Amino acid sequence: MPAHRPFPTRAERAAFIDRRLAELYPETPVPLVHRNPYTLLVAVLLSAQCTDKRVNQVTPVLFALADSPEKMARLPVSTIQRIVHSCGLAPQKARAISGLSRLLVENHGGQVPRTLEELEDLPGVGHKTAQVVMAQAFGEPSFPVDTHIHRLAQRWRLTNGRRVEQTERDLKGLFPRGHWNQAHLRIIFYGREYCTARGCDGTVCEICRTLFPGRHAVATRK
Repeated sequence: MPAHRPFPTRAERAAFIDRRLAELYPETPVPLVHRNPYTLLVAVLLSAQCTDKRVNQVTPVLFALADSPEKMARLPVSTIQRIVHSCGLAPQKARAISGLSRLLVENHGGQVPRTLEELEDLPGVGHKTAQVVMAQAFGEPSFPVDTHIHRLAQRWRLTNGRRVEQTERDLKGLFPRGHWNQAHLRIIFYGREYCTARGCDGTVCEICRTLFPGRHAVATRK
């Protein structure tokens, strides 16, 4: 007979995950070192296909030269690219940082806009980056989905969507709106520490074993 599932529904699984992650990570510090919304925006842009650790090694050098849109817009793109080269995709990221800095000065009075639509209009700023800024700079409820969250949401059967857009919608429907910003970070922390892509196949870590005690191999879709 199939093993009994202690949390048979998505809602029950989400409630347990929300509660357990809050116990494991009562504090949710922003992983990217920043000084203000602008430096956070630049750091998040640099973090695409790059580790937070690497970004945090690079940004102090960059921000020592330019920590505002006005200063960054005056830097040659070649200088920005030289500093951020180790973050990957350096030519595109350098052009985006320079371009968005000019637009912030020209169109937004040197301030980072506080709406998703305006953020997504900036060069190099996609939906996930805009949501991270809304959540971590302005405290607006958001649920940015990165690779850790997408993987764990499938592994924990909180979504059956292959695309991050569907995962985002499902998670927003499962977690209380007031918990979105903390839950987003807590899932990332847990994914990095316990439920990594290689370190847990869906049967090893505490949450996987608790949710699916009869699982013998990871199953991401149902």
